[in-house]
Amino acid sequence: MDPVIVVGAGPVGLTLALALARQDVPAVVLDEGPGKDDARPARTVVLREDTAALVERLTGIALGDHGVRWTGWRTVRRKQVISEITFGEDERGPLHIAQHVLTAALRAAIADEPLVQVVADSRLDSIEQERSGVAAHTRGPQGVWWRGSYLVGCDGPRSTVRKLQDIRFPGRTAVERHAVAALRVDLPWEGQALLHRMPPWRSSGPSAGEVAARPLPDGVWRLDWLLPPGRELVTPETLVARIRETLSGWTGDSAPAYDLLDTGVHTVHHRVARRWRAGRVFLAGDAAHLLGSLGTQGLDEGLQDAGNLAWKLAPAWHHGHHEALLDSYQTERRAVIAARLRAADQVLPVLRGGGGLRHIVPGTARGHDVLLTDGHLGRGPVGAQGTYADSPLAPSQLEGEIAVETAPGAPVTDVRVTAEDGSFVQLRDRLGRGALLVVLIAPGTGVWDRKHWMSAGVMPRLAAAVTALPHPAELLVAEEYPGAPAHSVLLVRPDGHLVTALNGVRPADLYAAAEATLGGTAQEREKAAQEEAVKEKTREKTEEKEGAEAGSGAR
Repeated sequence: MDPVIVVGAGPVGLTLALALARQDVPAVVLDEGPGKDDARPARTVVLREDTAALVERLTGIALGDHGVRWTGWRTVRRKQVISEITFGEDERGPLHIAQHVLTAALRAAIADEPLVQVVADSRLDSIEQERSGVAAHTRGPQGVWWRGSYLVGCDGPRSTVRKLQDIRFPGRTAVERHAVAALRVDLPWEGQALLHRMPPWRSSGPSAGEVAARPLPDGVWRLDWLLPPGRELVTPETLVARIRETLSGWTGDSAPAYDLLDTGVHTVHHRVARRWRAGRVFLAGDAAHLLGSLGTQGLDEGLQDAGNLAWKLAPAWHHGHHEALLDSYQTERRAVIAARLRAADQVLPVLRGGGGLRHIVPGTARGHDVLLTDGHLGRGPVGAQGTYADSPLAPSQLEGEIAVETAPGAPVTDVRVTAEDGSFVQLRDRLGRGALLVVLIAPGTGVWDRKHWMSAGVMPRLAAAVTALPHPAELLVAEEYPGAPAHSVLLVRPDGHLVTALNGVRPADLYAAAEATLGGTAQEREKAAQEEAVKEKTREKTEEKEGAEAGSGAR
């Protein structure tokens, strides 16, 4: 079987290749660059806890040693502290890390992975699809054809893969612009991030109306100043003046000594591809969507794309085409991104003072500051992680289904579990291996050796039911789970999203839920494939018509 071709060697492409390798699927990564990344301290990313855990599982590296998990967050308006949040064991802060550091960790892991081949200086120029695979040609003095089972475009906002597949990428350009600087300086909020709205100095005009400060290791901070609408030119002189003014305002004195490491202008676009799948070709990351008005969380969603797609490509690679399972990638991930973009488009005009939508975002300025804070922290209507409640992989109503604190389709809580070898591990540590997870909630088992309870109570019946499932599954036992009564059974997808919770051992329900998670029965998958073919033809006709109308209008 041919490997999966991954176009693009950024964090999303490298993560996807590693995630496939962990499920015994080989991958070839076509890297347009020289195989290494320049250090850019001002180019950073903010990762939610479960996304950071995904990368840590794949790399074996504790990202907290290379980035900063915020200990707190402060929102200030003028001179008043609006909110102050402290992170701890109950809620860990987001991880802030330089993107080149993250990429280096992924490259180091790939260097030790025999199933992944990275090919530098390989620029894609054509794709050909066949019934049994896909071929990609890279240009250069020695042009090469690469044969693959599937191809995934992780090649950024100007994606060649997307253009070669003639997939439209509608949306909004330059929704926001930020001047960015990374500097080493001593600020009075060690480990805490800060959002300062309408700072009292504001002598630099409207462009100084909002500034965020996010800590990095070794005393480095990333500062972002929201720029006013338009094309204000950010010169080195105006940026240095803004740095000095901001630092003086925060310290109450002349600007403290600082070492300027890197600068840039971050422009935010809101776009989402019309299609994320075209036969055996898929899109992920910035090739499929652009977002991130608040904070720097666009890459977080791209890494979630990789985790979602990897576990669906793996069974298709090992066992044959799973149309419904592969189609669900676009359905699930595109819905999540579209919801975030809709929320941002609704609330940003109010949060930025544009007015006109106060019926959507009611409340005082303080309430708007809270919404903005939640967006930065990956919470609330703009920033919260999406769920797959309406996934086509969700099982039909099950007789024994019960409600727990985690809704179906949402990421599971990371509780401690007992693995099949008797060891205690975190639930997230068992994800990403391609297997379904079946978790029995059994209070008291933690104080007994596994050999004493594996043959007692409901365990033999549950173990037999797990063995009979239509996909490899791992049986785990947890002392407790939020909202789950004793002897309930959870079914968890390989990417950590809850499929269902059952009231006791119900083999028929468990089997039906597992089958649905894989795309349904063979007959249902065939029907879904036929329906998708009809939809694909309809989309092509619509795009041809829109293109013709656009051409007519241009004339």
